[in-house]
Amino acid sequence: MDYQRYQYLKVDIDDDGVCIVTLNRPDALNAAGGPMHPELERIWVDINDDPRIKAVVLTGEGRAFSAGGDLKGMAQRVGTHENFLHSLNQPAGTRRLWSNLTDVQVPIVAAINGDAIGLGCTLALFCDITVMADTARIGDTHVRVGLVAGDGGAVIIPLLVGIGKAKDMMLRGRLLSGTEAQAMGLVTHVRPQTAVLDEAKSIARELAALPKYAVAWTKLSVNKPLKQQLNLVLDTSIAYEMLTVNTGDHAEAARAFVAKRKPEFKGE
Repeated sequence: MDYQRYQYLKVDIDDDGVCIVTLNRPDALNAAGGPMHPELERIWVDINDDPRIKAVVLTGEGRAFSAGGDLKGMAQRVGTHENFLHSLNQPAGTRRLWSNLTDVQVPIVAAINGDAIGLGCTLALFCDITVMADTARIGDTHVRVGLVAGDGGAVIIPLLVGIGKAKDMMLRGRLLSGTEAQAMGLVTHVRPQTAVLDEAKSIARELAALPKYAVAWTKLSVNKPLKQQLNLVLDTSIAYEMLTVNTGDHAEAARAFVAKRKPEFKGE
């Protein structure tokens, strides 16, 4: 399997069959939108077809796990025909990402080494087991940039914490500490930042040493409600997100981010 074609993802496979996938765009805090998104859609197909791999660890390069969407790129697209085309084409890519990720037979452990925000939050939570740094923050902050939480957060977060807590998180765009996230049931384990990757690797090695089909088919069984929820929610939520891509409030949020000022929303 040729992983050298990936520009924004680093892939390393050790002798135990543990594959470390590193989001590798540290200058943009590993923003998972923009140019990284197509690679995230494809990587899971390659991993699923690679017989060497028995478990996966997903982490981020540098100080963030993933800051989510590429707000600078969004600001450049605002008001352009490119933005309109993006809103037409992005839903298919988003569905591909989650369908391909949830179809991976081997277990995936997220090593949340730093902030996991927006799409980065969702990417971590779609993994099977999560290990989060106590100094990191996690949350789906789409509403704070004028967007519907459409690219997966509305699917996974209510399943993990319940509808009430999910609304409190997502409607307010709240960021949680590792301790808060674990207490709520959003993440599985919390460790000091320097121990996160080692803990995730240890869990992955344990999983890799267990009977292959027992683990794979248990995962498949537990993931049935997740796939059902994905089919129920995603098409609606991503469609509404793409509508908000073209609103004045989103344009204001993107421009304010680039200008490093507080946005002024007008409800338009």
